Amino acid sequence: MSKKILTAEELAEEIKKKFKIKDVIIERKAVGLKKKERVEVWVRGNKDILKEFIKYLMELDYPHLAVISGSDLGNTVELIYHFSIYYGRKYQEIAINFSIELPKNDLTVPTICDLVPGALVTEREKQEMLGIKIEGIPDGRRIFLPEDFPEGVYPWRRDETGPDKMIRDLYEVREDEG
Repeated sequence: MSKKILTAEELAEEIKKKFKIKDVIIERKAVGLKKKERVEVWVRGNKDILKEFIKYLMELDYPHLAVISGSDLGNTVELIYHFSIYYGRKYQEIAINFSIELPKNDLTVPTICDLVPGALVTEREKQEMLGIKIEGIPDGRRIFLPEDFPEGVYPWRRDETGPDKMIRDLYEVREDEG
């Protein structure tokens, strides 16, 4: 691990150069009662560099993984790996959100459990809820859906592999209720 603590701007520049990524955005927000600044770096990458990106973060400071979020965007499924580095260091922590879009005809991504063992539960969740195939996952059993839940049906999907229309469109207001 590096002894030098990077600023968000230095981190963004290093990511752009090292991974040849143009889409790196820094966001700063005042949060909490005391309105402390929270710094987030958003990186749009791809699955081919996912593990190398995490190894890079490990060189800086062992990354804290909060969760992997996922969303059906229509033709693709987006995964966002929510990390932070310098975790617990007052006024130095940087949240890093690494996003990838997977085409629905290739919903595979390598496991990161070999680098971040705590990722297992959130990877299993993405398999069950979105139908992502996590290659190399050490334990792919279901933990969120019951064993008798139909195979090939994914609750967070908005296409034909999602649950029936009544459940998928539950948030919509029916015309007769308008």
